[in-house]
Amino acid sequence: MRGVVRNVGRLRRILPIDEQMWMKFDLLRTLVRRDLEARYKGSILGNLWPLLNQLSQLLIYTYVFSTVLKVKLTTLKGLPANDFTFGLWLFAGLLPWIAFSGGLMQSANSVLGQPNLVKKVVFPLTLLPLVPILSTFIESSFGLMALIFFVAINAHTLHTSLALLPLIWLTQLLLTAGLGYLTAGLTVFLRDIPQTLGVILNIWFYATPLVYPVSAVPEEWRSLVFWLNPMAAIAEVYRDIVLVGEVKHWGEWGVACVIATIIFCCGFTVYKHLRPAFADVL
Repeated sequence: MRGVVRNVGRLRRILPIDEQMWMKFDLLRTLVRRDLEARYKGSILGNLWPLLNQLSQLLIYTYVFSTVLKVKLTTLKGLPANDFTFGLWLFAGLLPWIAFSGGLMQSANSVLGQPNLVKKVVFPLTLLPLVPILSTFIESSFGLMALIFFVAINAHTLHTSLALLPLIWLTQLLLTAGLGYLTAGLTVFLRDIPQTLGVILNIWFYATPLVYPVSAVPEEWRSLVFWLNPMAAIAEVYRDIVLVGEVKHWGEWGVACVIATIIFCCGFTVYKHLRPAFADVL
């Protein structure tokens, strides 16, 4: 993980961004690295834990939905129709959700958990919600690499569509950061926000076609699920890019980008408006 964070620093020599922004970026990079190191400090398996956690969820959901509930998929191009392919399909949808929900839940408490930093006049508080979001996102990349490896072995090819992954990451980060800013700011004043968010995410998880195919959703509801739920579009585009090798949901992806951008702007505006009062409450 440390290497992943360090490699981002190479962008400094390429992008034309002013020095003040780079200083914030360096600080964010340091905070993310410390957060990742603190999560597994002293554990024997260390950085393997995120991957093991993701794989354990994959095994549980594969057993429940493929073996017990007998959920069936339509044939995926280039992949055999078996339980292993179902597991890969399931994992491709769960990965963005794990990064989204994990980062969002932790960001909700990011300001509340750092009263010392909030009371420092010079510390850029806009970085706090981003730290757990980026840490969780980096952790999910280990699962993504494992998924790409197994798909390449199973399909005997490496899809060129993988080059589109940074674009779907950007959509996902905008959505998560927007909601993260909103919940982090509101939690300072309303301490029930994290518990409420946990309930909402549970409902949101089963309302999104992650552990069941979109074909299981009644036809008259499918458009509504895609157009109003950006995570449904993001999960399907992940599957298109990694499993199928071509994007079949351009329209849904476009709408998800618009929704994610609006949510980011609204969340950041609310956070910025509430920020001056944080030190008075904490």
